[in-house]
Amino acid sequence: MAKPNIVSKQELLASAKKCIAEHGIEKLTLKAVAAGAGVTQGTVYYHFRTKEQLMLSLVEDVCTSSWRQVESDTKPGPKKLKDALHAARERCTSDSFYHRLFFSLMVYSFQHEEMKKQLHDLLSFENKALSAQFASIFNTSPVEGISFETWGILVNAMIDGLAVQALLSDSFPADRVYGELETLLTHGMTNDK
Repeated sequence: MAKPNIVSKQELLASAKKCIAEHGIEKLTLKAVAAGAGVTQGTVYYHFRTKEQLMLSLVEDVCTSSWRQVESDTKPGPKKLKDALHAARERCTSDSFYHRLFFSLMVYSFQHEEMKKQLHDLLSFENKALSAQFASIFNTSPVEGISFETWGILVNAMIDGLAVQALLSDSFPADRVYGELETLLTHGMTNDK
């Protein structure tokens, strides 16, 4: 198959995001992405062999752009942490397309080993990025005996767990919970850098 040169992978991801925003995740198909980008389905298939690969690329795109933003933030530790939590809070809604995609892929991965490995790699990347952020904010762990690696894993799990609750309940008190999570995480900032 010849490499299509009329549209980039990023343009197809933008078309997919627009499709989700306008019609919902249920209407996301490779055909809809092709129509939105004004290309043939073959062009979309060149970049994404399956709908699940498209979904994974969307999740990776949102994830990596979020981490680039966090890593480029030059504010002092407490402010940087607050900004990162605010970004996570913005995705903690009952209609979060990011988390709906992520959890749909997670369920799919239970029957598909390759997707399971790819999601594991994404979670490992996030855990390491969070660990590095905690290490850059604190001189020592906010709680003696808990490594920065464990902090990264625990906070990542909390954020994903909060997203599950928000997806399942329009009345989930995300603002209050994230405010208190910020208090919990910044409590140990007396030893910040």
